[in-house]
Amino acid sequence: MTQDKHPTGAPWRNFYGRFRGKTMRSSQQGYLDEDLAALSPGLVDWDVNPDRNQIDLKALFADKEIWLEIGFGGGEHMVHMAATYPDIGFIGCEPYMNGVAMLLGKIRKAGVTNLAVHPGDVRHMFDVLPEGSISKVFLNYPDPWPKTRHHRRRFVTQEHLVPLHNVMKLGAELRVATDIKDYVRQTMEEVPKAGFTWTAERPDDWRVAWDDWHSTRYEQKAIREDRTPHYMTFRRN
Repeated sequence: MTQDKHPTGAPWRNFYGRFRGKTMRSSQQGYLDEDLAALSPGLVDWDVNPDRNQIDLKALFADKEIWLEIGFGGGEHMVHMAATYPDIGFIGCEPYMNGVAMLLGKIRKAGVTNLAVHPGDVRHMFDVLPEGSISKVFLNYPDPWPKTRHHRRRFVTQEHLVPLHNVMKLGAELRVATDIKDYVRQTMEEVPKAGFTWTAERPDDWRVAWDDWHSTRYEQKAIREDRTPHYMTFRRN
């Protein structure tokens, strides 16, 4: 019989990305050692919260609206948005620790305080967020997993989209940015199935970035390599 639970009680969730890359600079390791714990959103992972108790968003952000960034990369977009919208509470999830360290450095430089950081799998965050608590979600240049046999690893599958839908408010906005045409295809097929509506009004809407968009290093690389950015906005039904 196939076991579908970890001994801790956690479901078996395959993770295919990287947790660490090349050796960090001492300053980046210092950010992790000195700053990360204070930015924790609460007890998220199964080993520290096996009962999957919900995190206390009011303690984190009082009565602020809460926006979520999934896979913030180096943190350029997240810090920009936190600085642009000081009355919003931001939660960022990113399992790649080098990216987390980069974000922490940018937070220090910008002096923003309205954010929390989970250095891990966003699926664990979905477990402990209250239902209907998130007003806006950003998925910027997610891992494309270009090989056909790996498409099931992409974020835009029902495994991720269904619990995402559950934690978003009615009418909440989901933004997806990617330069990969087949990722666009899969997004347009799978996201509506999970209970979202594409908000485009004109054929060219996907070509136009949001007014408050902040380009990322991944986007700049895509442009240098002649790949076209796509910007898609959905509403949670």
